[in-house]
Amino acid sequence: MPVKRIVTLTLCALLTIAAGCKKSSTGTSSTQPQKNYTTIDWANSGTISGTIHFTGKTPKRIPIDMGQDPVCSLAPANLTEQYVVDGDGLENVFVYIKSGLGNKAYAPPSKPVVMDQKGCRYDPHVNGVMPGQPIEFTNSDNTMHNVHMIPTLSTNQAVDVSEAPNGPGETRTLSTPELMIPVRCNNHPWMEAFVNVVSNPFYAVSGDGGKFTIKGVPPGTYTVVTDHEKLGEKTTTVTVRPHETATVDVTYEMPAETK
Repeated sequence: MPVKRIVTLTLCALLTIAAGCKKSSTGTSSTQPQKNYTTIDWANSGTISGTIHFTGKTPKRIPIDMGQDPVCSLAPANLTEQYVVDGDGLENVFVYIKSGLGNKAYAPPSKPVVMDQKGCRYDPHVNGVMPGQPIEFTNSDNTMHNVHMIPTLSTNQAVDVSEAPNGPGETRTLSTPELMIPVRCNNHPWMEAFVNVVSNPFYAVSGDGGKFTIKGVPPGTYTVVTDHEKLGEKTTTVTVRPHETATVDVTYEMPAETK
């Protein structure tokens, strides 16, 4: 065998041991293919808009005694947030597209969703996030808080961290869709909020008057779910057409045993 060929084979063998010889262009790459994400076609999309109604006697919001913490006692008055009714509109209801998008996959935003602790309450009370999108827990109060998030699914990591007064905050991500994950503060037991993880960007939270809007929805027929922390889920089917607004109105009422 020629000396030149022996040297070449020897060098390749040494490189194989150290890092592996490169495969040819027809070989299988060790790099995982990137996910083929769908982008929102704003020019041909539609909108889902509506109102979450509440019927029956409205539960009274109870003032919260925050006297155990002198800083909290100086904050604006806090009321219980389980039932926030404005007129006949129910606020803090999470609304999202559950099915109908087929195999479309959407990239999680890099911009974090912020859940602040301000006035010794979580703001907002209900929030939404996509898997892999950062959640930034901040503390705008001049007192120590604690962020204790307890997912049900083992694939979503629990959080239990203390946050210094006006501290830099903590950032976490969740990997699996899951609704109404509770977030509490061990230092102030009245503080509670909810994080919802969904696999697409088409979600909203009902606000003033129970109204919500979801923009950029591709044309199609969808199952839309509304979820309230106490009153549970309701399901609606809606068809979205380009440049049009489809209306989804949902009504909740108190269960008979709690009236």
